[in-house]
Amino acid sequence: MKTRDQEYAADVYKKVSEVKKNVKEAERNRYGGMAHQLPILIRSAGLVQALAFLESRDTEGHRLLLNDLAATVGRPGTLLKSAREAGIGEYMYLTRQVLAALLWYKRFAQSVLDIKASDAERDVSQPSDVKPGNVEVKV
Repeated sequence: MKTRDQEYAADVYKKVSEVKKNVKEAERNRYGGMAHQLPILIRSAGLVQALAFLESRDTEGHRLLLNDLAATVGRPGTLLKSAREAGIGEYMYLTRQVLAALLWYKRFAQSVLDIKASDAERDVSQPSDVKPGNVEVKV
C-alpha cells in the first residue's frame, strides 16, 4: 500500500513529464511558475479564491495546471466547484490535499521543467494583485 505522498509524487511526475514533452516553452514556464506561486496564494487568499484566480487566467499553462491538480487530488473537472460548495471540514481537508499535491508540482517544476523560484517571480501573470476578497468567485 502506498502513502498519499507516494501516489501524488508518481502522478505529478507523470503529468509534469508530459508537460515537458508536449507543451511549448512559454506555457511550460507559466505552468511551473504557477506551481511555485499557488501554495502562497492559497495560504494568503484561500483555496477558492486561488483556484478561481487560476481558472481566470487565459493561458494553456495555467489551465493545464488546474486540470492536472484537480486530477491529482481526485476531483477532475470539479475541484473549484467542490471547494466552493464544501462545508468547513471538507474545505480544510481539500485545502490540505491541494497543498500536499502542490508540494510535488513545485518539486517537479524545479527538477523536470527546470523552473527556479526566481523564474517564477518574473512570470508576467504573477498574482500580485490578488488579496483576500479581491477575487470574484463564479457561483
